[in-house]
Amino acid sequence: MRRVVITGMGCVNPLGNDINTLWDNLLKGTCAIDKISIVNPEMTIKVAAEVRNFDPIALGLDKTAVRRNDRYAQFALIAAKQAMEDSGLQVEKDVAPERFGCAIGSGIGGIHTFVKEQTNILSEGVRRVSPMFIPMMIGNIASAQVAIVYNCQGPNLPVVTACATGTHSVGEAFRMIKDGSADAMITGGTEAAITEIAVGGFANMKALSTSDDPMAASIPFDARRHGFVMGEGAGVLVLEEYEMAKKRGAHIYAEVVGYGNTCDAHHYTAPRPDGKCAAQALRLALQGANYQGENLYINAHGTSTPLNDKSETSAIKQALGEEAARRAVISSTKSMMGHMLGAAGAVELVVSALTLKHGAVAPTINYREPDPDCDLNYTPNTAVDFNAEVAISNSFGFGGQNACVALRKL
Repeated sequence: MRRVVITGMGCVNPLGNDINTLWDNLLKGTCAIDKISIVNPEMTIKVAAEVRNFDPIALGLDKTAVRRNDRYAQFALIAAKQAMEDSGLQVEKDVAPERFGCAIGSGIGGIHTFVKEQTNILSEGVRRVSPMFIPMMIGNIASAQVAIVYNCQGPNLPVVTACATGTHSVGEAFRMIKDGSADAMITGGTEAAITEIAVGGFANMKALSTSDDPMAASIPFDARRHGFVMGEGAGVLVLEEYEMAKKRGAHIYAEVVGYGNTCDAHHYTAPRPDGKCAAQALRLALQGANYQGENLYINAHGTSTPLNDKSETSAIKQALGEEAARRAVISSTKSMMGHMLGAAGAVELVVSALTLKHGAVAPTINYREPDPDCDLNYTPNTAVDFNAEVAISNSFGFGGQNACVALRKL
């Protein structure tokens, strides 16, 4: 059996534009949610978790790359650069280009470009639409651009599964290496969708928090929760076949050991109330991990919506059993950095790997009022030391998409 390990990680995130800053702010319980930058008096949404003061050139992109890429693809390119530098992997020396793949998904794609060009066509006519509109807007272009930079001539699979995108991308990359289709993969998720039309759409379907208090907006598993907070960013990981990584002396964060992928087949936005299919995704990931009751950390999807948090709690209990579910240490880092949609699962897998490495769990902040339907250990308000042996990251998306990836400490 081919084994798969994480050898490099990178991120662009409301809490920090590198993994060390991200981890430091998570352990401090820093809240990156603040007043939304969009100025529109009709908007009912007052807060978001944005990547503030974003300077892509200072973070490593040249002017041409900035001009030719939507914000979401810029995030991916920067996070991929960090992950590749962190891994030390060299194409041709360490891995053949045809054995090197890329799987970076996005739930929405280049919506900033879409909005800009729609404005152009309405104000100046069809001839003013940029010839770069299509390649900058399409949802696969971030993965393609990263593949071009790093000469990834192997599999390229940008997954689109709404809020489960990042986790599915890593899971599918894991499968490709495990089954021999590739020896290394750059994988993750990226999203930059904080625009009037996207915020308006989520707001009008009553999915977003309407609180104007950043400390009371994203409050997963709390009885006061009423909607999620939009975030943005990217998380990218380098996965390698274990023997190859060991041979070249690579630093290994964790081993990827399990992956679950199921569908609720229930509703196009609401999760299945009983959590049955989400529970099956967790079981599949735990089976792959050969989980035998070791110390378990769960990075919950934990969106701060009434339905998700309740059904996820039920899914965890079904997958583990009541007693084991109460022993697990769980947290929702969306309480600090909002919901990055297609990027969320990838960033949360970065967090899960760091949890195994450092033996500490970031908290679910601003947790005040327990909900009887959400009665597990969600690590309220303060980080804790915890020597987890296995970490699970959950992601659930519109359309009933359920994804779960399991990591094991090495």
